[in-house]
Amino acid sequence: MEPVSGILVSTPSRLRPETLTTVVTIEAPSSWTLGRSVATGTAWLPLMASLLVVLPVFLQAPWVRLQPFGAALFTLPLLFTGLALERHGRGAWKAAGPLLVGFSGSWLGGCLFWGWCREHPLWHLPIEAFALPLALGGLRSRWHLAGSFYLASLLGTACTDAVMALSGVMEHWPAVIAATPDQAPALLHQAALAVMQPPSLMLVAGVGAALVATCRWGWSRSGAGWRMASATLATTLAVDGLFLAAALLAPKLSGLI
Repeated sequence: MEPVSGILVSTPSRLRPETLTTVVTIEAPSSWTLGRSVATGTAWLPLMASLLVVLPVFLQAPWVRLQPFGAALFTLPLLFTGLALERHGRGAWKAAGPLLVGFSGSWLGGCLFWGWCREHPLWHLPIEAFALPLALGGLRSRWHLAGSFYLASLLGTACTDAVMALSGVMEHWPAVIAATPDQAPALLHQAALAVMQPPSLMLVAGVGAALVATCRWGWSRSGAGWRMASATLATTLAVDGLFLAAALLAPKLSGLI
């Protein structure tokens, strides 16, 4: 019995034409990562995470401007649905439960800031990070997917705010938020032009490259949580790029105003 590149080949010791037989047995690994992911529904987690990152752009942003209290209360059905799916769901539905729990934390943080504190940009990250202790504690429990999603979203927020502060864009933030609908697009466009200056462009490019490298590193790691977090961070980076393009080309379409 001789192993050849993962294949066991068995050949009779006496080779006779009429009895020549070769038996090939392929030894499967003890577990197939892809098969296990499909069976538990985790293969869909990166796509689900990306959709949940994009959802606030179209749903939360306009809702929280019109009815901040109602948008904040929507956290409860999100949370209870996630808890129920994690407890009673099967396959992909069960895997979606912790993801919804993590998303509910990001949703509530966004509602609290954009609903009542949007004119104070320095409060953005502290408010968004209100569930940080819970997320860190959940990484070593059955809620590790919830913690991974929340922490990846928070990391994207922290990088965005840091770039805005260092590039000078954050100085324009209160004026843009407090401006009338007629004045806000021009102010937002002026703020976006500050990013186009060479020092700011180098900063944006450097942070973007670091985030892309982080996403690639996380995607190469084993475990559904790493890939889901990488997809979350990559989608956050893409959304930030779209916001910048909108502020430069069509400020009225930006989610900030």
